[in-house]
Amino acid sequence: MNAKFWQIIVSILLAVSFTASADEKLSVYAVNYPLAYFAERIGGSSVNVVLPVPSGIDPAFWEPDASVIAEFQRADLILLNGAGYAKWLKHASLPRRKLVNTSAVFQRDYISVEQTVTHQHGPGGDHSHAGTAFTTWLDFNQARMQAKVILSALKKQRPQQADVFIQNYTSLEKDLVSLDQALAAIMEQDSNKPFIASHPVYQYLARRYNINLKSVMWEPEIMPAQNQWDALQQLLATHGAGWMIWEGQPDKQSVARLDELDINSLVFSPCANTPEEGDFISVMKNNIREIEKAFQ
Repeated sequence: MNAKFWQIIVSILLAVSFTASADEKLSVYAVNYPLAYFAERIGGSSVNVVLPVPSGIDPAFWEPDASVIAEFQRADLILLNGAGYAKWLKHASLPRRKLVNTSAVFQRDYISVEQTVTHQHGPGGDHSHAGTAFTTWLDFNQARMQAKVILSALKKQRPQQADVFIQNYTSLEKDLVSLDQALAAIMEQDSNKPFIASHPVYQYLARRYNINLKSVMWEPEIMPAQNQWDALQQLLATHGAGWMIWEGQPDKQSVARLDELDINSLVFSPCANTPEEGDFISVMKNNIREIEKAFQ
């Protein structure tokens, strides 16, 4: 057989290999739900996105076992939130070429958090919120930038599908811009209106939308101890808030006692893990409707 024949055979094999590779879904692992959602919206049917964090656990403080870390290692892309999110990453060996730090583009704008009390909520173990604020996506403009980084990573992996990825990203971007504008319009009604947050996770939300916010260290499902109520009374002396923002549905006893102090309750879910109903956009729309209650 002559050289030209073998060139044709090799070309056919390469074409078949390329087609098979293009048809195979990209394996994308994410450290939290917002990143997983963005990847699913942008990648569409070309990606298989996995968030291995069990339901009811905060991904920021979750610790995967060796088998799950091995799954991350085998993925095509590993989406990181940055800003100190997912503490387990410090102790895990992951392929650098697969890592995508979605918030690196605005790392100069990270918010530092002062030392806070170590505490526990849920099965995630003891932890504190000292260091760097990490719920970056609650600033919807930053969320848009994180999604754009994911777009770039997917385009690099599958340049032949770039047009589809860009189209999907444009749709997602439109949703995020709409959220950003809606919340900004609500808060512009009264930027001095004081709020209290049940947990120190709303730093980027407060900065972006100019929310007059102070935080305590309460858990939605636990009735605060008396010393926590005393600390709240001291805070109210200088920060006369009429609304408390909760991460999740608060305990009825807590709500009743807050009512006695003329403090109403609203829920603004950070949506760090997969919601029981809806998706990232629908949860955030509901959050905005909750905030709007304070201005009605």
